Amino acid sequence: MPHPNLIDSRSSALVVIDIQEAFRSAVPDFALIASRASVAVRGFQTLGVPVLVTEQYPAGLGRTAEELQLVFDENTAVFEKTAFSSCGASLLVENLGQGEIRQVVLCGLETHVCVNQTAHDLLERGFQVHVMTDCVASRFGHDREAGLGKMLASGAISSSVEMALFELMRDSTHEKFKEIQALIR
Repeated sequence: MPHPNLIDSRSSALVVIDIQEAFRSAVPDFALIASRASVAVRGFQTLGVPVLVTEQYPAGLGRTAEELQLVFDENTAVFEKTAFSSCGASLLVENLGQGEIRQVVLCGLETHVCVNQTAHDLLERGFQVHVMTDCVASRFGHDREAGLGKMLASGAISSSVEMALFELMRDSTHEKFKEIQALIR
């Protein structure tokens, strides 16, 4: 039996938080974060793991970045919100509550605001939270570090895109291994 802190494809979901066009010029690492999130989305979809997306006030901040929209499949659910926590989108919480999801993997913007508050609300709801640290950003580095520090101190688990994908597969004999390997090269 695998360690309970390893991400399990049968009980996990990816939540992509607010990687929206308005942040493109404000967040220094935006292109890198959008690219990594795109790899994560493609990998999770390839492995049959649910992908849920939030958009913070899209009328003002724009829609999800094009790099991500281009890889969303027909099962990708996008939820609009005004609350900083993604748990403020009640339909997202309902989707997470369906089935066997007990682990939520997070990526997105901004680390110290929406990602942080989402992580804490999910922890409070009893979910195990994994934060892909190579796939979160803030406008300022000190805010990113403060957000990561607080989430990890509260019980979230540090991860990365590659780490999450390999935990989901567990073995190089996995039927999707070659597809995932091609994504991360």
